[in-house]
Amino acid sequence: MGVSWIEDSLFAHELKVIAGVDEAGRGACAGPLVAAAVALDHTASQRLLALLGDRKRGSLTLDSKAMSEKDREYLFSQIEDIAVAIEVVIIEADEIDRFGLQAMNEGAMRRAISQLAAKVDYALTDGYPIEGLAMPSLAVWKGDAVSLSVGAASIIAKVRRDRIMVELDGRFPGYGFASHKGYSSKAHMDAIKELGVLPIHRRSYSNVAKLIAR
Repeated sequence: MGVSWIEDSLFAHELKVIAGVDEAGRGACAGPLVAAAVALDHTASQRLLALLGDRKRGSLTLDSKAMSEKDREYLFSQIEDIAVAIEVVIIEADEIDRFGLQAMNEGAMRRAISQLAAKVDYALTDGYPIEGLAMPSLAVWKGDAVSLSVGAASIIAKVRRDRIMVELDGRFPGYGFASHKGYSSKAHMDAIKELGVLPIHRRSYSNVAKLIAR
């Protein structure tokens, strides 16, 4: 089965607009959580599928983690042009610390879908269900690799977050945010030990909390 089989089956049932949603930065200990929703109609879906086939020489994957930064940036610009609507929600580190990762993650994805500037007939979510949506939805395991709309959302979320982390690297030199993007690499942990914890660090995460308690 190709990467668009879920969308194709929904379009075959005369649904007009399908939205996929995904996040980036859930596992990072610094920087924001970014959720993105991408709405596609049948025409947009076919345009994106054709483009992806050309770009990936038939491998047909939109998994943002499995492609190069160059390909992500290229597809990001194409998705922005092709999609019916795109919405991005950014959750800062202090919000995650106050309200918890799971609640903020689900809330961000719910908001991203709900705020789309398009009437969505069906939503596809990555990994687990989202309560409180105004339309029927389906949670898709590894959705960024097997669903066209979720994969598109994955690329939008990751590229937007990566750009934020590059900006933060300029604001906070020495931490290496442009390289590790806020994830718990050895270089990142060593930088915290040497330079201290920043406001953009998630203090509720155990590895950061341990360094604060030193």
